[in-house]
Amino acid sequence: MSLIKFRRRPWSSILSSDFFDGDDFFENRLLDTKLFNNRFWNGKLREPALNIIETDNNFEIELAAPGFSKKDFEVTIEDGCLNISAEKSVSKKEEEGNYKRREFSYNSFERSLVLPESVKEEDVKAKYKDGILSFSLAKKEEARKPEPKVIEIA
Repeated sequence: MSLIKFRRRPWSSILSSDFFDGDDFFENRLLDTKLFNNRFWNGKLREPALNIIETDNNFEIELAAPGFSKKDFEVTIEDGCLNISAEKSVSKKEEEGNYKRREFSYNSFERSLVLPESVKEEDVKAKYKDGILSFSLAKKEEARKPEPKVIEIA
């Protein structure tokens, strides 16, 4: 079983499949995403790029989120979903004589992934390094691929 992208849009249950992304289908037609293309944000507003790798014993997830720090993230598992959100705001203010300057920025995103039943929810590990939020999700023992049996030749 593999991880499935979780969508909160009303049409997602109708249009979701492994080869059809309802989010991309409608966003690309309703909004010119060429204005917002960025190699880290996967051409979508506030949705960072995500890699999912399945091995025999676990799932590895990498989420590109440059510019954030560990304290900016909130990661929860609820009702079989891995919920990832981050929020960051920066404000700078300078005053010199008659000169005043104020700059601010705000970034946030949310991603939710439905976890397969084969994942041990109590054994999920996360780390953030060099702009990449990484997760290691261990599989339950019964879901792991057994080692090949070696047969002795007589």
